[in-house]
Amino acid sequence: QVQLVESGGGVVQAGGSLRRSCVASGRACSNYATGWFRQTPGKEREFLAAIGWGASRTSYADSVKGRFPISRDSAKNTVFLQMNSLKPEDTAVYYCAVGKFASLDGTHYSPEHYSPWGQGTQVTVSS
Repeated sequence: QVQLVESGGGVVQAGGSLRRSCVASGRACSNYATGWFRQTPGKEREFLAAIGWGASRTSYADSVKGRFPISRDSAKNTVFLQMNSLKPEDTAVYYCAVGKFASLDGTHYSPEHYSPWGQGTQVTVSS
């Protein structure tokens, strides 16, 4: 069974950067898409970015496009989210998840098409 372990959260000042890591164990996940989401209290889980199998394609939400590049190191079964130019409104719990699909065909925007999920990590951006 696949397990995801996230790291790289914390507190950062506005304008700063954080690098999130998502390490998969149990099987190679490079044959599946991987996504990043975030959630704030009382709101739906929000899609941020996804990377297709073999890093063939990436997709981003408008809110993070150009700021949060996603990448994959298949040899280490790890997906990264580099979070740059952080804003206070980026404060949330961030999650990675493995898709039930390989290609980014539109289903990747919805959290219901992902399993398993990482444990989630708080990111706080202070103004």
